[in-house]
Amino acid sequence: MMKKAELMDEKAMTRAITRISHEIVEKNKGIENIVLVGVKTRGIPIAKRIAKKIEEIEGTSLPVGEIDISRYRDDISERRVEVALHDDINLFDTDKKTVVLIDDVLYTGRTVRAALDYIIDNGRPKAIQLAVLVDRGHRELPIRADYVGKNVPTSKNEFISVKLIEIDGEDSVTINE
Repeated sequence: MMKKAELMDEKAMTRAITRISHEIVEKNKGIENIVLVGVKTRGIPIAKRIAKKIEEIEGTSLPVGEIDISRYRDDISERRVEVALHDDINLFDTDKKTVVLIDDVLYTGRTVRAALDYIIDNGRPKAIQLAVLVDRGHRELPIRADYVGKNVPTSKNEFISVKLIEIDGEDSVTINE
């Protein structure tokens, strides 16, 4: 894949996470009964960064859950993915809480649909909100993010690459072709 452009560097990512964190606090009129849930893989460190920023803003920490939605996907063939029967999850009580689901890129909406199924199968939240670092369009399902770091219109032959220090050793978002 060839890099077409850098969309976000480390500073831009930090600004986007700071903005998303403030928007979560503002929209929910504080942080009471809010839990953050990161979607494996890159949604988890983004959720932890948002939790850290909210703690700086509000002086109180938020719980951060982690989910692996592999067995909930409808766009991956069973032959290609072997998923253990036990849940790979660090999720806590979500009943009557506002869950902020966090992922790196919103594209077709299928990952979000799988995550919604997972969360609802494991509890009864008051509400579920969605935060993404990048929204690239091309939805196949009627899903829209409540909090977006950057909207990037793309063609279907382009690919958004999010790199995070925790996983990749650097922070960047690029568009590749």
